[in-house]
Amino acid sequence: MVENNPSKPILIVDDEMSWIVTLRTALRLLGKITHIVSCTESQTVPSLLATNEYSLVLLDLTMPNVSGEELLDYIGERHPELPVIIISGANQVATAVNCMKKGADDFLIKTDDLERIVNSVKKILRTQELKEEHRKLSESLAARPRQRNAAFDHIITRNQTMLGIFSYLEAIALSREPVLVQGESGTGKELIVQALHQLSCPTQPFIAVNVAGLDDVLFSDTLFGHQVGAYTGANQPRRGMIEEAAGGILFLDEIGDLSQSSQVKLLRLLQSGEYFPLGCDTPLLCRARIIAATNQNLEKKEAAGTFRRDLLFRLKTHRVTLPALRERHEDIPLLVDYFISEAIHQLGKKRPGDNPDLISLLQSYSFPGNHRELRAIIYDAVSLHHTGPLSIDRFADIISKDKLSSPVSESTTFLPPESAFIFPEHLPTLKQMSQLLVDEALRRTGGNQSHAARFLGITQQALNRRLKGKF
Repeated sequence: MVENNPSKPILIVDDEMSWIVTLRTALRLLGKITHIVSCTESQTVPSLLATNEYSLVLLDLTMPNVSGEELLDYIGERHPELPVIIISGANQVATAVNCMKKGADDFLIKTDDLERIVNSVKKILRTQELKEEHRKLSESLAARPRQRNAAFDHIITRNQTMLGIFSYLEAIALSREPVLVQGESGTGKELIVQALHQLSCPTQPFIAVNVAGLDDVLFSDTLFGHQVGAYTGANQPRRGMIEEAAGGILFLDEIGDLSQSSQVKLLRLLQSGEYFPLGCDTPLLCRARIIAATNQNLEKKEAAGTFRRDLLFRLKTHRVTLPALRERHEDIPLLVDYFISEAIHQLGKKRPGDNPDLISLLQSYSFPGNHRELRAIIYDAVSLHHTGPLSIDRFADIISKDKLSSPVSESTTFLPPESAFIFPEHLPTLKQMSQLLVDEALRRTGGNQSHAARFLGITQQALNRRLKGKF
């Protein structure tokens, strides 16, 4: 960046070209800012924002066709990360307050000292620059190996992606901004949130709320609380979960299932930091840090119109995406050992002997249920165990049945990347394809013919005949 000149241009929107010239001149002379784009037709702003990136919008309030207030609403909904300064020709307090509530970063008057306007622009650009520096610092810390913090002792891993997430959580621990945790079911999202609680405010409350299935009234009552008489049956006042979590963390699980009307209420809470208990006209200050989690793709839901874009941007100020267990093969031996120890303690069993083939078999499986599924399989096997190593047949039966019953989807990959191939101009024969499948099954099971046969859906004797070339 050269002095105060931003890498992305400033967009000035005003129907008076004379004012645009005045403002551009002031920004150049007083702020050394020259990277500027101007627009006199307010109705073209949405297309400009859709095709270009800007560091800041300077927006006139009174314009023909589309007013500045309408554009402020549009930017707040479709581009909530983009700062906006309103520059009005009239000094109206009520209008200024309303614009600030809608998300404007500043409200200035055209008759103000030009230096004041330029200083406001420079201040916001500097804030954006600091945010970008913070993002880069967080990424750098996440990539740097560090000694493991005790807050992560309950998370079993040696996976580098997970260790990077630990470093990132340490970097954002003291921030009060929202955090969005995403990952498939069973990947340990709540464990990550609990670790962040231990890093940031271990002596303060940790309140978890599953918002899936809550209608709008129940969502408001649960989070905000109510006063006596707020609705029929409200005979006692109720403290909302926001108040219960004051000074600590409010964890909203399954945030992707939140209704549209509840999304609006959560957005207002995140924007203003205030909320109204049901039946109360006096706002209360939110003193809890909001952390949300989901196993859904919120970007796809936003594109489909079922999740608000402005809420998504507010929630993902800090963002963590957990890898699936199939992406953490090196963790399977650790998790198997942990779940066996947990199971024998709870079931009162003796520890089974080691079975090296078991790890190879489990590492060949995709685990759609992630850690939760692995734990269930281990518990089932330990409950049936008597002496010697755990029977690998029980695991192979469960895994092979799951493979056979799982529907084929667009994302299903039968061969890993290292085994992928492209059909040549002349298709292979059925015998050649059969051999490829046999070779792949043996590779996935570490050469164990019994398990390979189960994967292929044939008997071990049939597999032996194929291996000997007797098809």
